[in-house]
Amino acid sequence: MTARIFRPAKSAMSSGTAKTRHWVLEFPNETGREVDPLMGWTSSSDTQAQVRMRFPTKEAALEYAKEHGIDAVVTEPKTRKPNIRPRGYGENFATDRRGAWTH
Repeated sequence: MTARIFRPAKSAMSSGTAKTRHWVLEFPNETGREVDPLMGWTSSSDTQAQVRMRFPTKEAALEYAKEHGIDAVVTEPKTRKPNIRPRGYGENFATDRRGAWTH
């Protein structure tokens, strides 16, 4: 069984970076999901797919995987370019604007 070690991406619903600083070790789904005929819920008998462990560093996650005999694949995160404007948010309301106010 191969686990995946990665740093999660930021939520698309906000500009914050909460929950993106830790490294996560998670297991893929070994069996397919089936739909319960009575209730219509989706379920799986694979309990390993529910395991999602967080670590402060990549080395800690790799060490844990090595100690417990887990094959792990590390996915490196893509770095984000900072979105910093020269004068910041206050520029929207400046009285000495050079261009027309567009919004």
